[in-house]
Amino acid sequence: MVDGAGHYPSFAVVALGARGVCKSLRAPGRPVAHGMLPIDAGVTAMGKALAAWLLVAAAMAAPATNPRAVVQGAVTRVVSVLQDDFVAAHLDRPRTEMRRAEIRRVARELFDFDEMARRTLTRHWNGRTPEERAEFVQLFTDLLERAYIARVEPFAGERIIYTGEAVDGPYATVRSRILTRRPTEIAMDYRLMLRDGRWRAYDVLVDGVSFVATFRTEFERIIQQSSYAGLIDKLRKRTT
Repeated sequence: MVDGAGHYPSFAVVALGARGVCKSLRAPGRPVAHGMLPIDAGVTAMGKALAAWLLVAAAMAAPATNPRAVVQGAVTRVVSVLQDDFVAAHLDRPRTEMRRAEIRRVARELFDFDEMARRTLTRHWNGRTPEERAEFVQLFTDLLERAYIARVEPFAGERIIYTGEAVDGPYATVRSRILTRRPTEIAMDYRLMLRDGRWRAYDVLVDGVSFVATFRTEFERIIQQSSYAGLIDKLRKRTT
């Protein structure tokens, strides 16, 4: 429904993942060791949170009208890919791989991963060479894609209500609430940027927790405890 609620598979993934992403980036009960990137502990949350990005990505498939209409109107496009992939996983492995390749294609085409990466590295981004930036974006993207593909299939639909939109020049926030079957209510906000005539997502907030800010904090911790090269080394190991 345009202004009400509907059932959209995978919104629960966002709620469950991003809501606890700060805690789940570390192994439960253990501090982060020097130079250690807690990717294993966070892979579930990252995978679930990436589903949010995929849902937002559907909004970018057409030229922008207004951010809220784009998010609401296009979400089923990516959801259909997710549904097909879930069915294929139980029927035909090659078909499953085709669906997963399509998900990767959509993500790489429509997400502003460069902007996302820049925001996670903040001051460390400016000191990187073009080659280093390209590698970081690739590693970061690969990590999120792997986590998403591994975790998204088991999740079913949840109910979502769109509650508002705020536009400030080339930036916009689309607000929504997820009504889960537990039942619980979770606030989910999309942050978008208008670039080259399209709204592109650069962050998702779940109950006020920023996806990008969470990774920014974690990456900064690793760089301070080790180095930027140490961060890249850990990311390489997790994506090969």
